[in-house]
Amino acid sequence: MCPMEFSASQIAALLGGEIFGDPNTKVSRLSKIEEGESGSLTFLANPKYATHIYNTKASLAIVGSDFVAEQDLPATLTLIKVKDPYSSFALLLDFYNQRKNDKKGIHPSAIIDASTEIGQEVYIGPLVSIGANCKIGKGTKIYAGCMISDEVLIGEACNIYQGVKIYDSTIIGNDCVMHSGVVLGADGFGFAAQNSQDYKKVAQIGNVIIGNRVEIGANTSIDRATLGSTRIADGVKLDNLIQIAHNVEIGENTVIAAQTGVAGSTRIGKNCMIGGQVGIVGHLFIADEVKIAAQSGIGSSINTPGTIVQGSPAFGIGDYKRAYVGFRKLPDILQRLDKLEKSLKAQSGGTNQD
Repeated sequence: MCPMEFSASQIAALLGGEIFGDPNTKVSRLSKIEEGESGSLTFLANPKYATHIYNTKASLAIVGSDFVAEQDLPATLTLIKVKDPYSSFALLLDFYNQRKNDKKGIHPSAIIDASTEIGQEVYIGPLVSIGANCKIGKGTKIYAGCMISDEVLIGEACNIYQGVKIYDSTIIGNDCVMHSGVVLGADGFGFAAQNSQDYKKVAQIGNVIIGNRVEIGANTSIDRATLGSTRIADGVKLDNLIQIAHNVEIGENTVIAAQTGVAGSTRIGKNCMIGGQVGIVGHLFIADEVKIAAQSGIGSSINTPGTIVQGSPAFGIGDYKRAYVGFRKLPDILQRLDKLEKSLKAQSGGTNQD
């Protein structure tokens, strides 16, 4: 972590907390409570870790307002009591991260076409390439090695991390995060079978549109549309290693875990939760607030909002659990059937009767 020093009084003011100890205590690092060192700040939210606070070497700890020490605390430890220590620590992490990444300016090795508009307080790192007729919004940060093609629009306060590739005509909203290795706007998987059993590529001339407050994990790919747009709506969160095919639409605030693949032209509703390694075939509709368990295979549309499914092919979660209980009992059932068959043969003298 980069060296930044804060006092207990500064942190208490940020969090609206109450100090118990020395308000001038200084910290420059964040740590887990069991790994605390002098000059570090930690927090206690889970009672499971409460024993660590009595021997931590951290200088400052955020605890709940109802925390009462059951034994002597280290003399070097100052407490800040808050209503919700976990949320307060998350706020502090966000503040710390913003300060750590508070970069501005354009690195001399960046290559930017003269027709591109760069907003105020933008950071563009080493070896970044930005094509013609792009627009980069105020406060956006584009880190080393990113490649941005022509006519790309990126909104305000975005973080585009190292090595992101953004193809032409992609549109990105405000407050978005693209982690390293993300590829936006590569060609969709479109090929037409020929009589010679070869395939002819179908030109992909659409684009990708990303809404506001979208976060996309490392090495996730979102393909450009054949025609029109592949659309990721406001508030969507995509994990690492996800494939979103051409012309897919994902509704507001849907979250998708790692290694999921969504085939072309499928529409996913709002507020859905999709587990890891889910496979969704193309041209389907998935209603709002649907939950899909990890490693499920979705081969048909889910039209009822709030449905929960599991399995491959997936079906209702209640039926799946009952079926799974039966599946686990299958070896015992087969063994009992074998015994029953032998018993019936013995009773009939070992002869088979058709």
